[in-house]
Amino acid sequence: MTSQSAATLRSRYVEQAASDLEENRRRQQELTERIRLLKQEEALLADILNLAERYEGFADPSRLPEQLQEEPVVAKAKQPSGTSSRHRASARTAPAGSTAKTGAKGKSRRPLLGDLLADLLVNHKEPRLAKELRDELMEKHPDRNPTPQVVRNTLEALVAKGRIRRHKQQRAVMYTLVKRGTADAA
Repeated sequence: MTSQSAATLRSRYVEQAASDLEENRRRQQELTERIRLLKQEEALLADILNLAERYEGFADPSRLPEQLQEEPVVAKAKQPSGTSSRHRASARTAPAGSTAKTGAKGKSRRPLLGDLLADLLVNHKEPRLAKELRDELMEKHPDRNPTPQVVRNTLEALVAKGRIRRHKQQRAVMYTLVKRGTADAA
């Protein structure tokens, strides 16, 4: 190897090392900013958790400040003192579907997603894709914005209950409403 090729090689290594160092510094700055944002989110969530714990003792969930009726109701859960706060928070929050059972008596609730999807299927004779149903749902109910996965899961739950039927056409999965008389026969 000649001294000129060694010098060229050395200069390439120096350039590469300088480039790598600059990239590492940039990445460190990005990560530092992300850590700062995550710490802010953590503080906010801790405040929310403290507020939820403070209002946990109320018997009437409608007394919770600025809580919409569609939001999950905080239910009492007895946890061992050594459990992490994240675990306690997830155990204490009631699932969205159980708000009708644990919520205030006699108050109207937002209709369940499954009922809305079944109502949309009533209007169609031909099978519908989950995406089409989600788009139609968001058009008719702009206050609802379920993810495509939530819509598919809800449709599959309705299939399991026998309320709707699944049709596969090649790779597409489509859904139709089961007629009341045919649900019992199937």
